[in-house]
Parts: sequence; structure tokens; C-alpha cells
Amino acid sequence: MPDSAAESRDPRERILLAAGREFAERGYEPATVRDICTAAGVNVAAVNYYFGDKHRLYIESVKHAHEARLRQVPQPDWAPGTPAAQKLRDFVGSMLDRMLGGDQPPWQVRLMMRELLQPTEACRELVEDYIRPHFGILLGVLNELTGSALPASEVRRLGLSIIGQCFLYRAAGDVVAMLVPGGEIDAYHTPQAIADHVTRFTLAAIGVAEPFARPDVGTVSALESPR
Repeated sequence: MPDSAAESRDPRERILLAAGREFAERGYEPATVRDICTAAGVNVAAVNYYFGDKHRLYIESVKHAHEARLRQVPQPDWAPGTPAAQKLRDFVGSMLDRMLGGDQPPWQVRLMMRELLQPTEACRELVEDYIRPHFGILLGVLNELTGSALPASEVRRLGLSIIGQCFLYRAAGDVVAMLVPGGEIDAYHTPQAIADHVTRFTLAAIGVAEPFARPDVGTVSALESPR
């Protein structure tokens, strides 16, 4: 899918791309329908025709940006019999790839981060349409790992802890870079290295892997667990 609004022949797609960039860079209030339509190469009336108003355009542009990330890094599809620990690693890895990696334009993530940190009605739709279903998948994996022995509230806290560990690198990436030496960032703070760490940390916390103090025991041995 083209990133530049000018590269798409579909007027609705051009508007969504232009709107996403404007909202990501300037925020909802400063961004104007006129500027969006100019960037998209369409008449101002096109926003009302395709979306009804600026508010609905904003909601659809946030969802459109999220869908683009999902197309690039889909939710894992596991074969029957895949170990739960491997599912956890795959889930965390794909989530971090969507947050930190990939070739999609950075404004897409900035737009979603802006919405998550300063939520509007768009955030509610994003949660209901995408985030809640994915959270349910994560909770299912955690229930597999724990044998459904934990209360639902505790499983949710585990899930939120995992998401929080990943979200830190997106929301406070500049701070992380200030705290961690450059060479260490390059070696140990790539999306996949972070995914390995978060997975191992979680497996150790719920008793599936060896305690984290054992440097000789890595994620691989935990992923080989039959659970």
C-alpha cells in the first residue's frame, strides 16, 4: 500500500493517508480539513462525502494506521500443538515488531501513540476492534502456561505487565536510549532481543522457566517445555 497520498488513485485512501500524517504531526485540533484535502489532491467536500466530518475522518485515520501495521506484521497463526511458551514468544515478538520495527512510515506509530496517550473516541474503537481481541489471545496463552490455575484478575495483570514492558520502548524510547549505553542498545535492545527478554522474564515469573538469576538458562530451554 502506498505511503504517499499522491501515490494512491483511490480518493478515500489518499484522504486517509494525508489525514493520518497531518494528525500525527500536528494533532487533531491544529490539523485542518483544507490542509488534508490539499495534501490528498481532492476537493474539500470529499471529506464530508467519504467520512461525514473531521471527527469521523480522525477515527478512521487512526484505525487505518493500525490496520497498516497489522498487514505488515500479522498476529501469529499457530499450528495445533504449538507449545504455549512459543506462542508467548511469537505474540510478544509480533507486538514489538509492530511498535518498533518494520518498513511502514513512523507517522503511523506516532498517530497511534498520540491517541493511546491522549485518548478520544477513536481509542475506544481501536480497543474494541483490535486491542481487546489481541489481549484475549494473550490471556489465552497465559492460561495455557499456568494451567488455568490463576484467577482471571491475576492473568489480566500478567497480560498488562507484558504489554507494559513492551510499550515502554515505544512510549519512552528516547529515555531508554539516554539510560542505556549505545553499544548495549544495538546488541540487546532490538525488537527481537527485547521479545526474548520479556518472554523469559514472564516464563520465570510464572514458574515455567528457571529463576532469572541463572544466566546460563535462556529462553530456548523454556520454549522447549512441553506445556
